[in-house]
Amino acid sequence: MSVTAVEAWERYTQGRRPRRAVNAFGATTWLNWTQYEDHGPNEAILGDVRGRRVLELGSGSGCNLAHLATLGADCVGVDLAPTQTAKARRRWGHLSNLRFHTGDAVDFLAGTGERFDVVYSIFGATWFVDPDVLLPLVWRRLTPGGVLAFSHLPPADAPPRRPGALPRYDYEPDEWAKLLDGHGFVEIGYEIIDPPRGATARTLLVHARRPDAV
Repeated sequence: MSVTAVEAWERYTQGRRPRRAVNAFGATTWLNWTQYEDHGPNEAILGDVRGRRVLELGSGSGCNLAHLATLGADCVGVDLAPTQTAKARRRWGHLSNLRFHTGDAVDFLAGTGERFDVVYSIFGATWFVDPDVLLPLVWRRLTPGGVLAFSHLPPADAPPRRPGALPRYDYEPDEWAKLLDGHGFVEIGYEIIDPPRGATARTLLVHARRPDAV
């Protein structure tokens, strides 16, 4: 991506407040697929992550990935914004099974030789990268049977793009199903997560697998 994209993400992160140390349920780490605190499904859609290699595309301040690390996963996070990577390392650097990289998701996937059992993204790369570019790279980096999961706002709930804003790939579930199927994924599913009381924007959560054998 261009320097403009990096600058855009850096500006976005400046307005983000750090995640709380403890959530409403008393947990010190947790995974949240939606934009709302203490709302929505947990990490169960990824399966048992103990001993598995997990990659997050757009890992931000690292809080979601750190939760999976505490569950026993070997975790790698990639984020375009250098300040986010720095925050993640400061807060979660004590976890030996967790690594963070600064860089573009496409460049990382294209350049790494690592394989992963799980690749996921929360309001991240799958929303901002052409899926015909991203999905083949994810497929190649997944182990046979590996899981891909991602979330973003449904098209009807997403705000209009401002002039000069980064591209955004707003697809309905059936469109994602066609794209994923076309790139070799199986067991494709989704759910629309309603917002908490008083909020309006829903969350689309999509999941699929690389076949066990090709």
